[in-house]
Amino acid sequence: MAGRREKLRRVGIIPEYRGFTPDGLASGDAIDMTVDELEALRLCDLEGLNQEAVAQQMGIARATVAAICSRAHRKVANALVNGRALIIEGGNIAYSPITTATAAWPAKEVDTMRVATTYDNGNIFMHFGRSEQFKIYDIQDGKVLNEQVVGTGGTGHGALAGLLANGGVDTLICGGIGGGAINALAQACITVYAGAQGSCDACVEALIAGTLAQNGEATCGCHGHDHDHAHEHGESCSCHDHHEHEGHEGCSCH
Repeated sequence: MAGRREKLRRVGIIPEYRGFTPDGLASGDAIDMTVDELEALRLCDLEGLNQEAVAQQMGIARATVAAICSRAHRKVANALVNGRALIIEGGNIAYSPITTATAAWPAKEVDTMRVATTYDNGNIFMHFGRSEQFKIYDIQDGKVLNEQVVGTGGTGHGALAGLLANGGVDTLICGGIGGGAINALAQACITVYAGAQGSCDACVEALIAGTLAQNGEATCGCHGHDHDHAHEHGESCSCHDHHEHEGHEGCSCH
């Protein structure tokens, strides 16, 4: 009889930082930690939830949480004590963005595309992970219907993709962005135009005109170790509540 398929583990944050190395030459092979193992550590050790609460959030049994945490703790200890690199990748997961406060965000109308730009005094803010504000635009039939500046409410870099997804964003225009954030936004089915600069309004006008360069690659090297293994080793994710961005995929580069 065929073995039972492993249940998907829900994760609220797709990690932006996917690789850690010791200060000096690493010893031995790198240690692989799966995304669901990191999520269990985040919920148990960083958020301070008990295993029952973690099990409910991840959609698995409490005993499974205990086993995942035990395995993850050993991996972290091995990396720290023995000077081995730690790579975060893989896992049988379903991305389920964490609930964030989006009360200040206006309701999104049907059949509109919502665009968000990183925002700093009217211009594109140049580091996505440190964004404190976004300017959002609702676009329909090539026209901007509504626009508004909204705050992140102190949301950390690892949860910004969830904030945008919960806010109904379809497309992000930003400056510098890391590989992990690119992966997180892709899992949330958000199209990325990275490397933009200048006026937010002008960038959105270029998007509508089809002349904004679409760069979905990492444009920020500040993390040092980006390991883009979004779907290797069995890692799987599903998108939630986003439609295809027809009519905007073919924007040419300038």
